[in-house]
Amino acid sequence: MRGVRLEHLVLDRVLARALRAGLRVASPVALLWMNKLLRQIGSALPLDEPLTMEVKGRDLIAGLPRTIPITSSEVTEAIEQPLQQIVSAVRNVLEQTPPELSSDIIDKGMVMSGGGSLLRNIDKLLTQVTGVPCHVAENPIDCVALGTGEALKHYDFFKKSLVQSI
Repeated sequence: MRGVRLEHLVLDRVLARALRAGLRVASPVALLWMNKLLRQIGSALPLDEPLTMEVKGRDLIAGLPRTIPITSSEVTEAIEQPLQQIVSAVRNVLEQTPPELSSDIIDKGMVMSGGGSLLRNIDKLLTQVTGVPCHVAENPIDCVALGTGEALKHYDFFKKSLVQSI
């Protein structure tokens, strides 16, 4: 079994590209703004009440500073393609899961970790498209590192489960 990595920077870059193409604006600190946009108004699914945030940048045509409002709907639309790649990868992993693990996954669900799991409604999207409950880890940014640290404390117990490199 393997995990699916969602690099938050992929979403940041896609969103920055969409801003430049559709709205003709470039933020001076584009990736920092994109991360802020994703965290504050980003959503994997459309929201009942769209959120709005203002982005400051340089108008790519006039070359002058400009402030534009961005809606959560625009963000959701901009990140649709990478989200579909994530959905596809998760489906792949679930299809390749051995039957003896499938029942545990159905009972307990999937757990997401890392920065990408902080995107609003990504757990709901994955639950919706897979039919498998999806949960965000309690401390998604740090949980993998903390769990690895715990495993290393008990290395003697876990070493017989480790795969030997060839």
